[in-house]
Amino acid sequence: MKIACIGGGPGGLYACLLLKKRFPAADVTVYERNGPDDTFGWGVVFSNETLSGFQAADPESFAAIEASFAYWDDIDTHYGGEITHSTGHGFCGLSRKRLLNIFQERCRDLDVELRFETEIADDADLKDADVVIAADGINSVVREKYAAHFMPSIDWRRCKFTWLGTNKPLKAFTFVFVESEFGLFQVHAYPFEVGEQALSTWIVECHEDVWKRAGLEDVSEEQTVEFIRNLFAEHLEGYELYTNRSIWRTFPTVRCQKWVRGNLALLGDAVHTAHFSIGSGTKLAMEDAIALDEALGQVLSADGAGDVPAALEVYEEAREVDCIKLQKAAQTSLEWFENSARYMDQHPLQLTFNLMTRSKRITYGNLAERDPELVERVRAWWCTEQGAPEAKAPIFAPFTLRELTLPNRMVVSPMCQYSAEEGTPGDWHLMHLGARAVGGAGLLITESTAICAEGRITHGCTGLYGPEHVQAWRRITDFVHAHSATPIGIQLCHAGRKASCSLPWEGDRPLDGETAWPTIGPSADAFDAHWPVPRAMERADMDAVTKQFVQAAERALEAGFDLVELHMAHGYLLSSFLSPASNLRTDEYGGDLEGRMRFPLEVCRAVRAVWPAHMPLAVRISATDWLADGGQTAEDSVHLARQLSEAGCDLIDVSSAGNVPRSEPGYGRMYQVPFAERIRHEVDVAVMAVGAIQGWDHANTVLAAGRADLCALARPHLVHPHLSLEAAVEFGQDDQVWPVQYLAAKPTPAE
Repeated sequence: MKIACIGGGPGGLYACLLLKKRFPAADVTVYERNGPDDTFGWGVVFSNETLSGFQAADPESFAAIEASFAYWDDIDTHYGGEITHSTGHGFCGLSRKRLLNIFQERCRDLDVELRFETEIADDADLKDADVVIAADGINSVVREKYAAHFMPSIDWRRCKFTWLGTNKPLKAFTFVFVESEFGLFQVHAYPFEVGEQALSTWIVECHEDVWKRAGLEDVSEEQTVEFIRNLFAEHLEGYELYTNRSIWRTFPTVRCQKWVRGNLALLGDAVHTAHFSIGSGTKLAMEDAIALDEALGQVLSADGAGDVPAALEVYEEAREVDCIKLQKAAQTSLEWFENSARYMDQHPLQLTFNLMTRSKRITYGNLAERDPELVERVRAWWCTEQGAPEAKAPIFAPFTLRELTLPNRMVVSPMCQYSAEEGTPGDWHLMHLGARAVGGAGLLITESTAICAEGRITHGCTGLYGPEHVQAWRRITDFVHAHSATPIGIQLCHAGRKASCSLPWEGDRPLDGETAWPTIGPSADAFDAHWPVPRAMERADMDAVTKQFVQAAERALEAGFDLVELHMAHGYLLSSFLSPASNLRTDEYGGDLEGRMRFPLEVCRAVRAVWPAHMPLAVRISATDWLADGGQTAEDSVHLARQLSEAGCDLIDVSSAGNVPRSEPGYGRMYQVPFAERIRHEVDVAVMAVGAIQGWDHANTVLAAGRADLCALARPHLVHPHLSLEAAVEFGQDDQVWPVQYLAAKPTPAE
């Protein structure tokens, strides 16, 4: 068997030495266009927890790597004249050149042929190879040749960076934030050689706009070094900076829908990239190499006979999901640094916590396990800032909206139950909402409740358009107020073109025949194929709907609710006006954002006018349609939030999607929090985050980092209706209100 590898970086070399071990009789050749000691960059960093797989794959190379490591546990954040220290993280690093030399030596020991200064411009030159590995980097020629098959996407980001070295002996992973006359510059630095000849990586990054203002577009390496030496003189302390092709670069996020083609496999940066802020590019490539070796070993015989394309498909399947997860974390980290200027007004403790938890892989809870002292300092500072120094965790700090004070920050998110009779909530709703109220939530918000019969999503949806509804809801609010300290709000909605559907457990599709009713929308455009076309609303329809919202708000007051939330998300009527994907109007209520916002803002102002001044009004929005173009964007939603605030909205509840079925949300834990965070930083309004916030640990993380003021949790409250009581037990929050009937379960302070 012949194995050919295009590219002699760490991933390619590691793959070839592993494959030569597995198939000793194979002819394995690496083709590298550069010399053996040519390399871009300085150090390579790993976390301790990732090393076991490398040791198992090849103990010999791992022993050499381990002997070359510099180790450290700490992260230091330099900002505003202060250094915030964190420990317990466990990192190790070595010179990239040393790593390459180790793999080269190991390859030679195994009789892998290394051909340096040999460029393979076309994989057709390797047509006699049984397996071809394309480890030819970010600018992969092979990937581009077969782009129609691999379907790559390359997202060139908005920051510039340059990769330098320094002889400053660092003892921690070091982040430095310096605000210059041109804007913010930030450093990612870490040691990779210790002792008398200490060396560290010193990566400088800034937004492209800052880079241009600083006049760095056409500078030489020498001029770059001089600029950075002066800018970071205080932090370099007279130590030298070294270059290695240290030009200013833009980081590309590379993703491929396919990794393999016949006997050809992409590996490392050729198939995926991960931003250097999580230090995982080399790790990813080496893990690719292990998976490739295992896949070929699983499918092929010991002499290399068998179905190579099938083996490569096994490789792709084995790596794809883990890679997606890591790339998602890396992208979140990348975007944090792209937008880091927005955090420069945070206290150094909060900035450090925000930085540590940026990728979502580290949370309040597991950071407390690593560094309990730092988390306690963050908790004490944050809770004191919120006027709740005795709160044992951020979730227990009360929060006030107008004259309504929520006892904690965990909110029961609206969850449709589809169990009403002609819009009237019954025993199920009393049980469902009552259980979560006595469970101690900071705020309880009802399911989406229709302002008219035609505005229901299904026949089973609750309503607030008749006196019988007021009476039924009053039964529920009276119970909540009598047996808990939890305020209760109601979400008011008109389903628009998404109305007239069957129950989820009865097909979850548009009704037909006599059970259906006509729908309305901003335009005569159906939500999806086989859905009914709504009637495009006229001015009289808008007036009627506005009146129905106003009447529902008045009934909400009569029914005893403490808060009203207007539903402007998920493709329902008001949401469908906001999105250009669903609002195709050409009059004053369509077109640009100002036109699309006009009617929803009219409704907001009308409801605010009748809802008492001392009581809060919230609005749920879809911050983005998750479309490449033609949809509502995060930028639109920042402007919308500002307009809603001016119209009297006190709380923006930030969700996403739902306007069109072709949306492609980037699901994952806390996946909508960045949209809430942006609004919170750019608009002077309280913000509630929602979306895969999976418990109090996530909520504490979001709150302490300053990403939102409240956290809405849906599914966790279905599984754990007493979530806040459970959290109070976990953290020892003795002043959490318990129902008297449950006091036997409340731990005493001594316990």
